[in-house]
Amino acid sequence: MSAPPLTWLYVPADRPDRIEKAIASRAHAVIVDLEDGVAPDAKERARANLADLQRADKPLFVRINAGSAADLEAVAQLRIDGVIVPKVDGPEDIPPGLDVHALIESPLGLEAAFAIASHPQVHGLSLGEADLRSQTGALEVGLDWARGRIVNAAVAAGLPRPPQSVYPHVRDLEGLARSCRRGRALGHLGRAAIHPDQLPVIEQAYLPTRSEFDQARATVEKLDAASVGTLAGGAFVDAAMLGAAHQVLELAARYGTSGS
Repeated sequence: MSAPPLTWLYVPADRPDRIEKAIASRAHAVIVDLEDGVAPDAKERARANLADLQRADKPLFVRINAGSAADLEAVAQLRIDGVIVPKVDGPEDIPPGLDVHALIESPLGLEAAFAIASHPQVHGLSLGEADLRSQTGALEVGLDWARGRIVNAAVAAGLPRPPQSVYPHVRDLEGLARSCRRGRALGHLGRAAIHPDQLPVIEQAYLPTRSEFDQARATVEKLDAASVGTLAGGAFVDAAMLGAAHQVLELAARYGTSGS
């Protein structure tokens, strides 16, 4: 198991200057966007810009437009870590020959979440909350069941826990922090951002705390010595807790801790 990105920064593909800044930012992964972040009359120019993408020192993805043959042709030869495919309603929507992170944005896609996550080309899963909200009429709290379902489908299929959907209110950093705490409680791991100012808030919300790190290290040490045991504080641990403890240690080793 390796530590997945905790912060994913969207950047429009028709803005090469912003792409460079995004790659140089503190984001753990960058998503170059051909879809919602690009106006219809700029799509062709945005696709042409992809030819100048250079392999980054962090994971680099491209989000395509659903069903766009031109987008698929543009990304086919790129040296990137994967393609973000939006509006995936079922396994048949996964384009062949690509490593895919699937965005589920409809009630139909949500019902097929495990089948989508189980597709051999799918390496990650996320929820597109704006589209789902507009179709179902769900309010903020009403989306919790969908978030939980995406988390469960991904983990059941052996994928990393999904990052949260973007938080659209760029200036409301307190609201972002509250939303991240809720997402973490539901099992999400990390979050996509649409502005660099959101990155520190997301990172702090999803980094392991110092106490979580200490408990994970103690858990691993205890279970390396015996199949079950009790930590110094009295908590009982067994083999079922080992995977989660290792992930906390891997996240801390890669990104640090929140210090709290």
